Amino acid sequence: MQPIDYFVLISYFAIMIAIGLWAMRRVSNQEDYFMGGRGFGKLLQTFAAFGAGTGAHEPVTVGRTGWTSGLSGVWSALMWLFVTPIYWITAVWYRRMRHLTLGDWFVERYQSRSMGAAYTLFAIVFYMFYLSTMLSAIAKFAVPLMGVETGLFGYELRYTLIPLIAGVVIVYGVLGGLTAAYWTDLIQGLFIILLSVLLIPYGLWALAAQYGGEGQDGLMDGFRIMHDRVSGDYFSLFSGPSSGEFPIQYIVSLSLLGMVGIVVQPHFIATGGGSAKSEDEARIGLVVGNFLKRLCTVGWALTALIALALLAGSSEIAEDPDRVWGVAAREILGPLNLGLVGLMLACLLAAMMSSADTYMIVTSALVVRNVYAAYIDPDADEKKYVMVGRITGLIIILGASVVALTYADVFGQFKMAMELPILFAAPFWVGMYWRRANRTAVWGTIFASLLIFFVLPFAIPVINPGLRESASLTTTTQIVTRTFDRLATDSDVARHEAWIGAQQNLMEKRDASDHPEATTRYEAALDSLGPEPPKATVGEPITISMKSGGQAIYWRGGVKPKDAAEVELVSEHQEGSTQVRVERITGAQVGQGSLNIDFLLYSVVGIDLSEASKATLETLRLPARLLTPFLVLILLSLFTPREDERVLDRYFAKMNTPVLADHAADQRILEQAYASPETTRTRKLFPDSDWEFVKPTVKDVVGFLAACVVCFLVIALLIWLAGIGG
Repeated sequence: MQPIDYFVLISYFAIMIAIGLWAMRRVSNQEDYFMGGRGFGKLLQTFAAFGAGTGAHEPVTVGRTGWTSGLSGVWSALMWLFVTPIYWITAVWYRRMRHLTLGDWFVERYQSRSMGAAYTLFAIVFYMFYLSTMLSAIAKFAVPLMGVETGLFGYELRYTLIPLIAGVVIVYGVLGGLTAAYWTDLIQGLFIILLSVLLIPYGLWALAAQYGGEGQDGLMDGFRIMHDRVSGDYFSLFSGPSSGEFPIQYIVSLSLLGMVGIVVQPHFIATGGGSAKSEDEARIGLVVGNFLKRLCTVGWALTALIALALLAGSSEIAEDPDRVWGVAAREILGPLNLGLVGLMLACLLAAMMSSADTYMIVTSALVVRNVYAAYIDPDADEKKYVMVGRITGLIIILGASVVALTYADVFGQFKMAMELPILFAAPFWVGMYWRRANRTAVWGTIFASLLIFFVLPFAIPVINPGLRESASLTTTTQIVTRTFDRLATDSDVARHEAWIGAQQNLMEKRDASDHPEATTRYEAALDSLGPEPPKATVGEPITISMKSGGQAIYWRGGVKPKDAAEVELVSEHQEGSTQVRVERITGAQVGQGSLNIDFLLYSVVGIDLSEASKATLETLRLPARLLTPFLVLILLSLFTPREDERVLDRYFAKMNTPVLADHAADQRILEQAYASPETTRTRKLFPDSDWEFVKPTVKDVVGFLAACVVCFLVIALLIWLAGIGG
């Protein structure tokens, strides 16, 4: 980075802090601090939903999966696409709740103060892990941009960068509350859009200038050269002979899991519509904001393909594909010396900080409302509650920083964060629509989910260590090697050279290291390089061997052979022009990590998973995790006492009363609904039942269908852009 890049970066930080100081003067009570006075219109709600929903880890993740899997890698972030139409419906819920936190909703719906505290604990753990993924991603991105591996006192750069970023978020977010978060989200949203498109034209021009020959420097030349340099199977959105980690069944499962779990992510009470002036602002802000993110995802995928064509020979990326964005920004924008490298880093920081500030404030609200006010000091004044909220926000960011510095495993942290919402998802969905759901059943469901999916998988192997060596539990999927010939491209030649360079670099670092931890890290990096790509000459036939399988079925951490690994041939056959060789691992194995106890059910009913792919195994995790909490909740509700009908009447009367933008008028119609709850039941689909489904309005149906159409338009746009020049 040049001095002008650091100037851009420092200017960005200064603006964010100035907004925090300005917004602090507008905070006088909890509603101001935690909900911005519920006065946000369509523009700020849109960019709040966009900013909070776009994490810094996502461009980095798409860059990595696009590098390894081609266009299909976009599903690592685009999995939320088909969830977006649901937001047109859920945005109304969050506004009609009229609460400051989702913890308040659980307290009201299930008449349980302790449930609000439990939800708060979930939120703290969830956001510490979720925010840590973004902090870790930025550290990965910044290393190639800044050109240094170490920061202060000789430690890795992340030990300097992560505390610095956390400090800026704390200053403007803690001081200004949600108002500061939303105004900075507006600015940061523009930065995120810039991040998503900035590398595309410059990357295409660089391709044309470097590989197009004299006089070829246009964007269309860049698209054509991109297709010339990269094998055609990398442009498949769903599958391909040398790509396709995301088959359709896996995409569907990810979408369903996302739809069920995302509604209980704590920030949705704010960005999902709770802070909007009215229901229309809530709906438009949430849906449009998230479609903006989907369009940005298209830009990330195209950038990854351009980077693959331009930088396939980078040993730095071969060593760590998480650095695709950083290396691409440095190599494409750095020579221009216009401050664009600093701007790119500022853009990624914007993606992180626009999420972090909102998450921090929402979690602060939960602690204040559902722990401090509920159990410690219910009679405190507004200034004290706001002060406690600010202190809590500081603790959340510090906790996320500690997790990021301790683990630095972006994917592992992300998976942990994504699985936690199943604890509260079923109580939320069922509680919205079924009066019979009660707090006893909800507590039973939370404990059952916690036990089955989080405690027992770790506890059982500890209690019975012999299970790790059980022959029936250490089986793996078959190893399938598909071998085929195709003409080599420039990227094939470059990939081989990059692999050799990365291997030599890692071996030199390993041999020079005198610290056991660093040596272990370099050994792991060498293993992650995978097999050596075939040596290739452009235009000549090249033999590609794609190996898959060997995946542990019952152990999350895989299995390791007790002695030397043994493999035996199962079959060999031809599929068109592809030679398929199927093998299986034999001999004693030892299970690693936690036990996939939900897969034991498949074994009990006689389902053979040895031929399943990795994506299929991940897909088969869905039924148990999705359905079990719902079944437990419904069954327990049928055999446990109902809640107080008067409280339920009051709750559902509120949820069926549209919100007015004027606070005083809204309070008046709400009091009328409370006084005569029977007047709010006219839209029920099943009037004489416990089911609270309501008849959809024209606006409900038209908005939902329009959002579905936009989903397919986003896919069409992605396919069209990727096909230009092909």
